Amino acid sequence: MPDPSTTPPLTRASVQAAHDLIKPYVHETPVLTNSTLDQLASTPRTVEELKGTEWEGVERVANPRIRFWFKCENFQRIGAFKARGAFHAVERLKKEEGLEGLRGTGVVTHSSGNHAQALSLAARENGIPAYIVMPDISPPPKIAATKGYGANITFSGSTSTEREAVTREVIEKTGARLVPPYDHPDIILGQGTAALELQSQVSTALSTSGTTTRRLNAVITPCGGGGLLSGTALACSDPSAQGGPILVFGAEPSFSGADDGRRGYYSGTRIESVKSLTIADGLRTPLGAYPWSIIYERKLVAGMYSVGEEEIKKALRLVYERMKVVVEPSAVVGLAVALYNEEFRSMVEREAGEEGWDLGVVFSGGNVELAALARLFGEERVVRRA
Repeated sequence: MPDPSTTPPLTRASVQAAHDLIKPYVHETPVLTNSTLDQLASTPRTVEELKGTEWEGVERVANPRIRFWFKCENFQRIGAFKARGAFHAVERLKKEEGLEGLRGTGVVTHSSGNHAQALSLAARENGIPAYIVMPDISPPPKIAATKGYGANITFSGSTSTEREAVTREVIEKTGARLVPPYDHPDIILGQGTAALELQSQVSTALSTSGTTTRRLNAVITPCGGGGLLSGTALACSDPSAQGGPILVFGAEPSFSGADDGRRGYYSGTRIESVKSLTIADGLRTPLGAYPWSIIYERKLVAGMYSVGEEEIKKALRLVYERMKVVVEPSAVVGLAVALYNEEFRSMVEREAGEEGWDLGVVFSGGNVELAALARLFGEERVVRRA
């Protein structure tokens, strides 16, 4: 990657410049709404629904008003937002090293699947060799898709430490340039372009409908390494925006310590190691240093929230059944927070009041193994019958 000291500043203007650079290569993905999910989010949960959750016995159940705007990055090239950061990183490397130089050395990364596919595609379109280090537990469809883009795959253990060690070995053998999955300014700026589009699309939709008193109030994104969340925070950090900057929130799985970003955010110390097998497999990585500097140190993210595996599965089922949209478990964690996390819902009720919020939810991707979905919902049926 280019030396971080030579990359553009981490600002909204730089996200806009990144968008101009990658426009020829990525889709402007659609923004969808769903009145059924709006109604569910805007209805207090019952005492029965809260039984067995950490919210059982709360004195008052939250009653927010939420209108969702779903940014569907599952319709992006390679099926995930990661295409944005990968293409931006490759374009920046081409400017620094030249295309012929990159064709001689190649690019390398470590990824559980989506970034692997994204970099492989960006490399293939430029005739650049791609070397990908993937955890040996990566979903087979993601492995197959990465191979389909012509990448050279090396397998590793599942932790970030194991992935990075194997990546260093590949670099020593090939001289390839590292394109990290999230912890670099160029990646962050590329990922932030989804939120730029979301803002414009919501504004246009509201204007077209004759609604002039509303705006996009907040955005919630999944958080693994933090590239998408920190890029979104930069894209929404316009102090001159009418009504003030758009608030940004992060969402994580709580299973087996996968909520490292949330725990670090509220303790003031970044957690550098995570080992979790949450069903949201794209969120099994620790928050990176550059994302941390934006999310916590610059305070551009207003809060971090988490949900359990059952809430993620319920949100996933709702999207499939009510929206008819194919997404992966990682993609619905933000929606799950808005539907099931009483702390988040109470905050929205308190901050938004009677008017409620127009809340952007980024569906980060749709690369999911059908057999895994069958197992996931098959287990759910067994539990219900029991």
